[in-house]
Amino acid sequence: MRNEIVVAIDFSLCSINALEHAISIAKLSKSNVVMVFVHNPNKPQRTIYKYSDPIDEATKLFEELSERYQSQLPDSRLIYRIREGKVYQEVVGEARERDAWLVVAGTHGASGFEEFWMGSNAFRIVSNAPCPVITIREGIHVDHVLKRIILPIDHTLETRQKVPIACKLAQLFDAEIHVLATYAASSHEIMVTTNHYAQQSINYLQKANVKMVKASVKGKNMLENTINYAKKVDANLIIIMTEQDAKMTNLFLGPYAQQMVNRSPFPVMCVHSKELIRVLTA
Repeated sequence: MRNEIVVAIDFSLCSINALEHAISIAKLSKSNVVMVFVHNPNKPQRTIYKYSDPIDEATKLFEELSERYQSQLPDSRLIYRIREGKVYQEVVGEARERDAWLVVAGTHGASGFEEFWMGSNAFRIVSNAPCPVITIREGIHVDHVLKRIILPIDHTLETRQKVPIACKLAQLFDAEIHVLATYAASSHEIMVTTNHYAQQSINYLQKANVKMVKASVKGKNMLENTINYAKKVDANLIIIMTEQDAKMTNLFLGPYAQQMVNRSPFPVMCVHSKELIRVLTA
């Protein structure tokens, strides 16, 4: 896996906010940032600069972004790519071709070119990307410097697979991870399993000398419980699994993941299971 971060750009404020989050991670991880604009020739284009051709427009705007932000990446490069086709396919394709370790995308934001993230594009990027994806909703402005990361842990076998990437980010930013045991049901067996997985996650983080807080929430509405906890501690990232079935990868996120991406007032990192990654990268 190469040290590159792919950022989907449509030049809306939402996508520029996503770019700034990506740059903050890239600066500490010494990753190159690859900005990707996708031109869909089958859709009508509206220009937002002084050129009539959308490719010329995108090129000029990318040059301005490079001039503005390259100085923030003294140890890596800020580069851009203009691709043609369907948005989610081209963004995912760029990440796959570069073997990127992260994709960052705004989940909404109409621009002068097209309504880039409306509909299911954002979900399709998360569903099909071969690496973790951070999504940031339009209008969400939190500190780009990660300070507190929420790591919900449940009773599913895959829940622990997001711990290593959480650990990596915490080490980069010297951030604090909140291991949040989530009990959606009062079943004794579920609670025992959840506690076991939470303790395994804590042990992993302790060995890595990562700052950590152990907490728990109970109740059927795990989405609201997780978000409310994140608000209480003033978090700026929630990391979840996508819950996808490896046999049905194309369009479908699990309901919890889809609602979290759609409703979270914080950036959300979605992580695929190892089994699903094998399917997506085959």
